[in-house]
Amino acid sequence: MGRLDGKVAVITGATSGIGLRTAEIFVAEGAKVVIAGRRKAEGEALAASLGSACAFRQTDVTVEDQVRSLIGLAVEKFGRIDCLFNNAGGPAQTGGIEGLEVERFDAGMATLVRSVMLGMKHAAPHMKKQGSGSIINNGSIAGRLAGFSSSLIYGAAKAAVIHLTKCVAMELGESNIRVNSISPGAIATGIFGKALGLSVEAAEKTPDAMREIYKTAQPIPRTGLPEDIAHAAVFLASDESSFINGHDLVVDGAITGGRNWTAQQQGYVALRKAFDQGAG
Repeated sequence: MGRLDGKVAVITGATSGIGLRTAEIFVAEGAKVVIAGRRKAEGEALAASLGSACAFRQTDVTVEDQVRSLIGLAVEKFGRIDCLFNNAGGPAQTGGIEGLEVERFDAGMATLVRSVMLGMKHAAPHMKKQGSGSIINNGSIAGRLAGFSSSLIYGAAKAAVIHLTKCVAMELGESNIRVNSISPGAIATGIFGKALGLSVEAAEKTPDAMREIYKTAQPIPRTGLPEDIAHAAVFLASDESSFINGHDLVVDGAITGGRNWTAQQQGYVALRKAFDQGAG
């Protein structure tokens, strides 16, 4: 038996990276999924590869009517919605506070925060009618600590997602609907390339370089992979997590845990050497 047998999930931002891998693993675990993304060709190709257990709806998650239609498709096609993974996102304007443009600030907040709000707003009535459900929002370690994103807007938006998750969890938990977030660390996807101005096509070729660059950034000696987040989402979507609500699950190899042991010890050696030279 799969861990998600009989469940129906909606996954946004599923045409690449974390969302794509999550869709694949959810189906492998027995779920039926409705996937969403802005890129029609990629979405249709993924749906075709996953077969009758998957349907695609081209969606701009900042537009309320499109989000309403997306959630409705899951209910119409598969009869219910047990899980919503608000995964869609993207880079936001980089640079310091003085250079931020209001229009780009608003666009970033719409993509990263409004989309999450809309997904929860339109999934909630269906889940309340069922008397159950699991909503998972994609946060970020950049929303927990400053300095983990090239964008001030992105970090602030993800902090809003994490707190909004907890606020809604306190409300919907009373209807047996769990609302949690996942905060990824350095995951090898194209989002970093997009944030640095690469085209979508070029950015999608960067994960291999990321694996090399970030393999020693955290105590676990490898970069995070999309399936690391997908497996966390499976747990939160499954009945195994039925008493977990309002939680932000950090999946980062302990990059936010503190200073790496080896670097710390090397620092002590350098400090002792400096002390010895000073004493001499």
